[in-house]
Amino acid sequence: MSYSNEQIIFDFKTQSDVEKWYQTNDDVMGGISNSKMTLDEKGNGVFSGTVSTENNGGFAMTRLPLNIDLNANASKIILYVKGDAKEYQLRIKSERSQRFWYIQTFKASKKMEAIELPLKDFYPSFRGRKLNLENFSSNTIKEI
Repeated sequence: MSYSNEQIIFDFKTQSDVEKWYQTNDDVMGGISNSKMTLDEKGNGVFSGTVSTENNGGFAMTRLPLNIDLNANASKIILYVKGDAKEYQLRIKSERSQRFWYIQTFKASKKMEAIELPLKDFYPSFRGRKLNLENFSSNTIKEI
């Protein structure tokens, strides 16, 4: 599927270096969840792991630092994903030094699909709490 004026943020088929992706799990606060990013035999990026709520844990995340200048008419992020029918969050930062993320939730079904997330619907959140700030309106993305 191709869209006019699209900007590719990351394509595992052409940018196969999964070492650029960093994992952050709840072990940073005593939890026991774990995760990793790998490539499958078809060249797809695979984020996998185990999330546990033991020891007050309950999250696993993979992050990618970027330097994306969005087109003036950019209105959405399109994810091509296949999952396990659970809910996930895509988080973006407009500045690397931000301590909060702009978040949007989606469900990753068990079949490959394109999920469209409007940029204007990414809301600011810090440690699970919605912040009293405007939704995403930047022309840059520095991390996903």
